Amino acid sequence: MAWATHPVTPDRFEDFADVINPNRRANHCWCVSPRLAARDVAELGGGDREAAMRALCTSEHPPGVVTYLDGVPVGWCNVGPRDEIPRLVHSRVIRPIDDVPVWSIVCVVVRGGYRRKGVTAHLIEGAADYAASHGAPAIEAYPVEPSGRMDVTSAFVGTRAMFERAGFTVVATTEATSGKLPRIVMRRSLAPR
Repeated sequence: MAWATHPVTPDRFEDFADVINPNRRANHCWCVSPRLAARDVAELGGGDREAAMRALCTSEHPPGVVTYLDGVPVGWCNVGPRDEIPRLVHSRVIRPIDDVPVWSIVCVVVRGGYRRKGVTAHLIEGAADYAASHGAPAIEAYPVEPSGRMDVTSAFVGTRAMFERAGFTVVATTEATSGKLPRIVMRRSLAPR
């Protein structure tokens, strides 16, 4: 099996869409809400979330990475500099824990039919490599602490165990909750080993 992970540039947009919205439904999530307010979607995409996401893919830091298995797009990770993710910048409950200019993982999606095949491990590693290639000193994630089975039928923020397996450690507990589940801050150093 050959794995590869690449930023979602305009030429990879259809691969990204195949993972998160294979039927191309307009009202489906296009993973723009962490990065754009409704007025920004209107400005960038004329109110169309797909068009707004296409515009984000042309930026200096495309909004995430797509992971491929044998050339097939199988995973998506919304990742970028924390200060380019307005939902985090303006969050009153998931505040920065220090002045380190971290990159943040805010969403992980595995394509239907490819779950439980190790995609998230390659996806998170690819996200970390992408952040490191842009000089990020560390990468963070904000998973939930599930008390039972978690619904992962579409996008989700991940679990503590998922990120621990990828070398992240808990560095803080936030005031945020997902339902009744506490949110934590996990971080992995990207310093050269």
